Amino acid sequence: MSDKPKIHRFTDMRRLVTRLRDDLSGGGQDFVLLYAYNGTGKTRLSMEFKDVGKRKNKSRPDTLYFNAYTEDLFSWDNDLEKNSERRLHINTDSTFFKGLKELALEERIGHYLARYAEFLFDIDYDKWTVSFRKGEVRHIKVSRGEENIFIWCVFMAICERVIDGVESYQWVKYLYIDDPITSLDDNNAIAVASDLAKLLRKAKDRKQPAPAMADDPAGIEEAPRIVPVPIKAVISSHHALFFNVVCNELKKSTHKKYFLHRPERGDAYTLRTTNDTPFFHHVAMLAEVKEASDSGRLYAYHFNVLRGILEKTATFFGNDDFGVCVHGLDDDELYARALNLMSHETYSVYQPVELVEDNKRLFKQILDAFLQRYQFELPDIFAQPAAAKAAAPAP
Repeated sequence: MSDKPKIHRFTDMRRLVTRLRDDLSGGGQDFVLLYAYNGTGKTRLSMEFKDVGKRKNKSRPDTLYFNAYTEDLFSWDNDLEKNSERRLHINTDSTFFKGLKELALEERIGHYLARYAEFLFDIDYDKWTVSFRKGEVRHIKVSRGEENIFIWCVFMAICERVIDGVESYQWVKYLYIDDPITSLDDNNAIAVASDLAKLLRKAKDRKQPAPAMADDPAGIEEAPRIVPVPIKAVISSHHALFFNVVCNELKKSTHKKYFLHRPERGDAYTLRTTNDTPFFHHVAMLAEVKEASDSGRLYAYHFNVLRGILEKTATFFGNDDFGVCVHGLDDDELYARALNLMSHETYSVYQPVELVEDNKRLFKQILDAFLQRYQFELPDIFAQPAAAKAAAPAP
């Protein structure tokens, strides 16, 4: 039997969500860990996961999520007139904050925040605002990274109460966490990953009293039965260090690890099992540029992607200069100059500029020479999902 990782293909995002939910429910997994580089659609996937739960439960949510939308639940009042009392407003219309005032989470938020930052905070529940302070200086404007880490600490504190089984969050059956380490340095990325993994292990082992039996007279059982009520989770990230730490911390738990890919940024998706390493994304990127080169659909940003691949390869072999990957090849100086020149321009993947024919040929020469030197086994991630069978023509 082949020991190659399996590749699962999906024609749209909803089918992909069905697979993830099946892994967590019928599949018996505690967690699903997704690695995907930016532009794949991780945030939209987290929202679709949440929406599918609401549709299944007659508009009742079952997923507490953290993603870019969570960060948008907070907005700054910069006090432009007096420039002295800057506050962060809380959007209380969201179920994310249901029961926040009653739970008095300041102590737990502060517990996490002290691990990552040096500022303090105050919550005004009458105005639903947050103000920050350092030393004697109050109402300071924290950086974007500090703001994000504060919001993350709020989420972690809420998750603790979810695991405790508080009434206001009884609806939570799943956690979906997408890239919680925006703007964080490596030290904080490791700390966040470690703290998250610790909390997720508690979530999967959660136990609660079993509901009373309908025919059981009240007061008969002095000690109610305690039964497992686990909370399952999906974690997605483009950050290799964060993903590695989470994988290592959760390696003793039942989980699936996937590389998530969206070929050519279309509507279809692939999930490739990645049991050994999360760094499969570099190989996937190489497969993408190879497919683009073979098809002739090459754009300016592909030079940026190719240079990134060469840099990662050089680093793997202990070199600082990507030029070692083309050194000694025919026209190696031309290849290095072309990669330097073309990859230093700013190109948008959303407004792609197609390469002229001469540059297409040069790109193909560099790529083919690189692949001839380094024998990568490129995955078949571009085969499209099987199309639905066409309806039979009417007689």
